[in-house]
Amino acid sequence: MALIVKNAIKDMVRGKANVSADFYNALDSEVKGIVNKALDRAKANNRKTIQARDL
Repeated sequence: MALIVKNAIKDMVRGKANVSADFYNALDSEVKGIVNKALDRAKANNRKTIQARDL
């Protein structure tokens, strides 16, 4: 399941840069890693809710 929205990325960089096709998969992997680290931190603090401070 992809977590990013390709059109949002395209809109963000429109007129500034082009986006290669492999960038989206790499970005999605990074986002999943960040979310998993935040989840681990929340669990380590005995919480079921991921919060901004977990980033």
